[in-house]
Amino acid sequence: MTSLWWFITVLMMLIGLIGTVIPLLPGTTIILAAAILHHFMLGSSQSVGWWSLGVMIALTLLSYALELLSGSLGAKWFGATRWGAMGGVLGTIVGLFFGLPGLFIGPLAGVLVGELLGGRGLLPAGKSTWGSVLGTTAGMIGNFCIGLLMIGCFFFAALVRL
Repeated sequence: MTSLWWFITVLMMLIGLIGTVIPLLPGTTIILAAAILHHFMLGSSQSVGWWSLGVMIALTLLSYALELLSGSLGAKWFGATRWGAMGGVLGTIVGLFFGLPGLFIGPLAGVLVGELLGGRGLLPAGKSTWGSVLGTTAGMIGNFCIGLLMIGCFFFAALVRL
């Protein structure tokens, strides 16, 4: 039975790692759920402890903050005004309700509309939107790295019994 739970855990973690770059899947949440499932199914004597789960919860929260802010910070880096940054955050939130296309288009449209409403021309607004694209891409790479770190923490803690 232990082998079955290890197999399910590893499978869920691989799906979660894929989910860190495919916005439709909540990647780090799936990785965390796999660790929690493993902990409760095998018990703390054969799995990770509470401290390890706490670290993984903190990393999951960090990944969500990174995902929410990365597009706006990228736009800000490329000269977006406060209007563009707020538009990027609002576009990200609205985009969540439209699946995969919304997660890509939402922040971009938000920055562009925010910049245009703030009185900037099309060219500076486009530059800010490009910054949003780069920021969102950096956020995906960061989430992938956080996912790898979570999986590494899990296996280290499971083998050392932390």
